[in-house]
This record gives sequence, structure tokens and C-alpha cells, in this order.
Amino acid sequence: MAAAAAAFRLAVAALFVAGLGLAAPAAGAEVRIKDIADVEGVRDNQLVGYGLVVGLNGTGDRLRNAIFTRQSLIGMLERLGVNTRDYETRLETRNVAAVMVTANLPAFARPGSRIDVAVSALGDATNLTGGTLLFTPLLGADGEVYAVAQGTVATGAIAARGVAASVTRGVPTAGRIANGGIVERELPYRLAGRDALRLALRNPDFTTARRIAAAINRAAGGQVARATDPRTVALALGGRDPAAFLAQIEQLRVQPDHPARVVIDEASGTIVMGADVRVSTVAIAQGNLTIRITETPEVAQPNPFARGETVVVPRTQIEVDDQRERRMGVLRGGVTLQELVRGLNSLGVGPRDLINILQAIKAAGALQAELELR
Repeated sequence: MAAAAAAFRLAVAALFVAGLGLAAPAAGAEVRIKDIADVEGVRDNQLVGYGLVVGLNGTGDRLRNAIFTRQSLIGMLERLGVNTRDYETRLETRNVAAVMVTANLPAFARPGSRIDVAVSALGDATNLTGGTLLFTPLLGADGEVYAVAQGTVATGAIAARGVAASVTRGVPTAGRIANGGIVERELPYRLAGRDALRLALRNPDFTTARRIAAAINRAAGGQVARATDPRTVALALGGRDPAAFLAQIEQLRVQPDHPARVVIDEASGTIVMGADVRVSTVAIAQGNLTIRITETPEVAQPNPFARGETVVVPRTQIEVDDQRERRMGVLRGGVTLQELVRGLNSLGVGPRDLINILQAIKAAGALQAELELR
């Protein structure tokens, strides 16, 4: 009896583990709300500024061509007490470059916080590696200064040049300064004390918005959330602490929905198809006519001390490949993405030919998905 009971417990445990394995794919399709939606108003803001990078090894702007670099250099030196107006025509340094500096100001960034900045050459500089960005104010869309940037530029690129050849890896005229910006002013946004908030879906969809609202209402125990449109879910806080409530609901998991779509990048031959793509009954045949002509001329010459002359005998070989082995395939109605790919691969179809086939299937009305070309 003890052995039978032990065997029974092992069988139940095995079934339980198997059940977990079967349920794993369904659970894996669910994602957190924080990964598919943002809180409206809590976002980054873009900053931009104009500055100078110094200390370059002769790879900066040509001051004769980049007038703005010359004027900026003269203005900077004058602010530091150096008079260069009398020697402006003899200013020929190649160690300075005018750059545009960009950064993203995170939400709730306080004065004194540090942010990363990106630096891009504006003139004809060839390499910014090793240069130092001087004090540069970063402006917002309202024209106010929200941060200042300064530091050593890191491009991560390699550029080497010789007399007859050169090699470049990466983009040496664009780089970054890690923690190179210091926030001087914070954005006026108050989260505490708000009675209502709105979640903005990153990929608008009616079904996903309804599922998010339902998950929040179940967790809150009442009608707190309401989907107002495909992108927005309105939240009525009802006296709750906004920060605590958002921390609670952002961990809730929902299964996002999305329309059936096929994205094609013709330049690179990349094809991405969603899991919900379906194809109606359609017959497909694909093939090309290939003709190969190979010339292998042979040299014929007489035996030693024999009369005659050396001649070139042409040898031509022609091969015709009409791809007869590729036959017409039939895809049944309602096939899944996996069946579609397997059926097209059985015809020996490559990515380039697959693009033409998908476009033809869409034109025939058999592709039940949105076809997006890039």
C-alpha cells in the first residue's frame, strides 16, 4: 500500500509539472502594463545646444570654410579676455570644431542630476575623438536653459589614413559624453495630489486598452479604469496616492493584442510577419529562367618539329535552368504563419522572391493582413 501511495503521489506530481509546462506558453504571452503603456505627462524632453570641441589632433574645422566656427572661437576667446580681432586673418588652427549637442531631459530630473549628451560635428571636421566639449548651455523648446554640458567626447570609432589608402569604422564625427550634462532647471510637473491620470498605450489597440482597464479594475476592486480610445486608459484615483497606485498597477500583466501585419523592407530584403497573419486558399508557382554560357577555349598546336601552326579552338557550354522541379503549391485557407513560411520554403523561395510573392498574394486578396512596405 505504501508503494502504491508513493507511486500515486509521483504520478500526481508529474501531471502537475506537465500542467505547468502546458500553461507556460500562455503565461509567457502576458506582459506588464509598464512595458506597453506610459503615464501621460511623465516623459522625456529634448534639449539642444551649440558648442565648440577643442583639443583635436588636426581633425577639426577649416576656419576658412567654417565661418561660424571662426566667429564662435573669436567670441569665446574675447569672453575669456583674449583679443584676437587684430589677428583674425591669421587664425588657422585645425584643433577646433563646431558641434551640435543634444540630450534628453528625463521626467522628474532635479537640479544637479547628470544626463548623457550626444555631440555631432557641424562643419567639415573629420574626427572628434579625444576632443573636449566646452561649457555648452542646452535649451528646451521654450528657449530656456535646462542643462549645461561639458566633457571629453568618446566616439568609439576608428579612423586611419595613409598616403594611398584609408580605413574608417564607425562614425568619428559623432560621439557621446557619459554623464556630461548637469541639470540646472527641473520641469514643472506635479504628480502628487492629482485626482485623475491617463495611461497612453505605445501601440494603440482597442482590445489591449480594454484588457488593461479590466486588469486594473480587478486589482482595485472597483471601476477605477476606463478605456476612452485605442491609446488612452483613464484612471480615477479617488483619493489614492498616485505614486503608490501606479507602482501597484504597473506590475499587472495583460496579454496585448495587435493587428495582423506584414512588414517588408525591400532595401535589405527583411520580412517580418505577425503571428495572426492568415492566408486564404491560393495557388503559388515561382520560378526563373537562368541561362549560363561558359567559354573555355583550348589551344591546339602541332607536334614538335611538325609542320602546322598553333590555333585557338573555341569551346562553349550553354546551360539552361528553367527550374522544372519547382511546382505549383497550394496553400489552404486559414493557414497560420508557420504553415505559410513552411509552404513557401518548400518551393525554394528566397527572401527577395518571397517579397514579390507576398505582394502578389495581397493583390489577389488572399493575404488577410496589412502589408507595410518600407
